[in-house]
Amino acid sequence: MTFSIAARCPDSGMVGVALASSSICVASRCANVRAGAGAALSQNVTNPVLGQRALELMAQGLDSGQIVERLGAFDPFIEWRQLVLVPLRGTPAVFTGNKALGVFGSASGKNCAAAGNLLATTALPQVMVDAFENSRGSLPDRLLAAMQAAVDVGGEAGPIHAAGIKVADKADWPVVDLRVDWTEGPPVAELVALWQRYQPQMQAYVTRALSPEEAPSYGVPGDP
Repeated sequence: MTFSIAARCPDSGMVGVALASSSICVASRCANVRAGAGAALSQNVTNPVLGQRALELMAQGLDSGQIVERLGAFDPFIEWRQLVLVPLRGTPAVFTGNKALGVFGSASGKNCAAAGNLLATTALPQVMVDAFENSRGSLPDRLLAAMQAAVDVGGEAGPIHAAGIKVADKADWPVVDLRVDWTEGPPVAELVALWQRYQPQMQAYVTRALSPEEAPSYGVPGDP
């Protein structure tokens, strides 16, 4: 029901995830990022707690293998889960339980990992990794390039209706948290359009939080 990618940028320190699914509001359950720690996705038959626990373990310095072991001990239904783990430091990894749905697959690169279930093709995760590694630009740009590449080779076996991207930088909250929770149109294309509208304003919102005296005009009545 989902295809996704998690990634990091060693230069900027950003970590992020992007995903799409036939399931409504998929990013609200599956997408997890934490500045200084890493990025994690919990999908297939989702337990949203697993992604948050994965970030806690990344923050403690555990590697991906140790995280999968800890989460397996925590969740008695781990064989229904698919986990995508990219710590800020360490080896990216994917765990797929033996009860994963339909055609599933995974692939890892130097700074990313991708996975999916109920896929149109088992090649899709590697296509996402290749697209990410061969693209240029900011981490959100590269994540969305990987998502579009996945759509171009077939995406899910059925129609997708939801997509999302979440990225953490240095702040204690995600600097990018954009979602298309349901659409009858192409959700990845709609997500790309939303990012293109948000990206020029992104830094201004960070400035408003951290240095409001330096924030740009809000452009509302009464604003000096």
